[in-house]
Amino acid sequence: MLEVIDVHKRYGTVKANDGVAFTVQPGALHGLVGENGAGKSTIVGIVSGARRADAGRIRLDGVDLDMSGPRDGLAAGIGLLHQDPMVLGPMTVLENFLLGSHGHLSRAEGRRQLAATCDRLGFELPPDAVARTLTVGERQQLEMARLLAAGARVLILDEPTTAISADQRELLFAALRRLADEEGLSVVYVTHKLEELAELCHRVTVMRAGRVVGERDLPVSDAELVELMFGSSPELGEREAVTVGAPLLRLHGVGALDGSTTVADADLVVHAREVVGLAGMEGSGQRSLLRLAAGVLAAEAGTIELADAGADSDGLVDVTRESPRRRRAMGLEFLPADRLAEGLVPGLTVAEHADLAGAVPVRSGWRRFWRDDDAAVAVAERAIDTYRIKATPTSTPEQLSGGNQQRLLLSLVGDDVDVLLMEHPTRGLDVASAEWVWDLLTARADAGAGIVFSSSDLDELRRRADRILVCFAGRIIASLDAADADPDTLGHLIGGRE
Repeated sequence: MLEVIDVHKRYGTVKANDGVAFTVQPGALHGLVGENGAGKSTIVGIVSGARRADAGRIRLDGVDLDMSGPRDGLAAGIGLLHQDPMVLGPMTVLENFLLGSHGHLSRAEGRRQLAATCDRLGFELPPDAVARTLTVGERQQLEMARLLAAGARVLILDEPTTAISADQRELLFAALRRLADEEGLSVVYVTHKLEELAELCHRVTVMRAGRVVGERDLPVSDAELVELMFGSSPELGEREAVTVGAPLLRLHGVGALDGSTTVADADLVVHAREVVGLAGMEGSGQRSLLRLAAGVLAAEAGTIELADAGADSDGLVDVTRESPRRRRAMGLEFLPADRLAEGLVPGLTVAEHADLAGAVPVRSGWRRFWRDDDAAVAVAERAIDTYRIKATPTSTPEQLSGGNQQRLLLSLVGDDVDVLLMEHPTRGLDVASAEWVWDLLTARADAGAGIVFSSSDLDELRRRADRILVCFAGRIIASLDAADADPDTLGHLIGGRE
């Protein structure tokens, strides 16, 4: 039995956990929900040994645990499966699996144990495949196999379905049910998706503002859970029909090789005041198209054009060979899905991010060679207030929840951006935070910006986009008006059935 007893944790003046307490029984599938910034990531980090509490206890099977890192947590029997799987891309599946043994297994024994663990879970992982060629779902399966082979008796999963396919989700749920029912494994399932909670879990703990505000046996109504999470039910918005303006971004016949994804003959036009959604299974080309438009990935064929005041009659200039920096200067911004690895800089404060993004006015004369720390703090405080970031100017991104990291990223986007490209803009966000993000994006579009976003959430695509482009095997195979795109049609197209 896992017991979390009166845990407290502060980051500066922010109370991340304030007397958190709950119990997870052996063989239980236990949900943990709450709004972004409620303290969920902090408490699962403490339970797994990745973070140290200021006060309180973690007890497993009647024994108080003293952990100074995730290795101590796993040695005690607690494994944390991160939202972004912790695997090393250049290494093979087998080599990643062997890392969990800390050198105690030979390659031959590791190969046998990997096969046995995959058979136990119902997974199929080729041992000699290079990890970077795996999908997010397969990398997740690899990390889960490694944790269980290392002896985890409690498995914590942090938003595990945000970037995996429906088939992989079903495989994951089947494995978790089997482990809980047949082996007595305790599962703590952190999610914002209430439909998954109802489908998988037996009981749920609800957090708000760093505290546990309620526990319920499942099933229970979504309305009751939302009320516990937010104190009220947020109103859900819909995208209204708009009249689009002039073209802002155009891709014509674009092709490139992006890892294992080959993009071919991609045509895409984005207009002012238009929101375009990209749908498709992981690896189908959506990420590659965004990276091509941003200049992060070089085009090997075709042309990419951006709006420019000095352009010819159509208002577009060729930027195919221009750098990402030049495209940003022309009004294009790209916000990647992996906020910490690609969007923000771990270790830098919120104030330093504002300075790095050019939001802090440059001083004149010789003073321009020195940072204006007071001005940076003032800019950070305004961003924290405007974007409702649960942080201080001295907070660093790794101390923030996923939702607050996304708010910080959005606060760094200048008011003069004409084209905004986003991967999974509400990935890992609660209902209220997702609504807040889309209120902000819709306001930008209404003011004349063009927005392109990718999402694995069909409901988000249908509710938020004007048009939906479906990608399959590196090609755009369909373009639909979002208002006419029913889930069955989208599902068939995403599966490659035109």
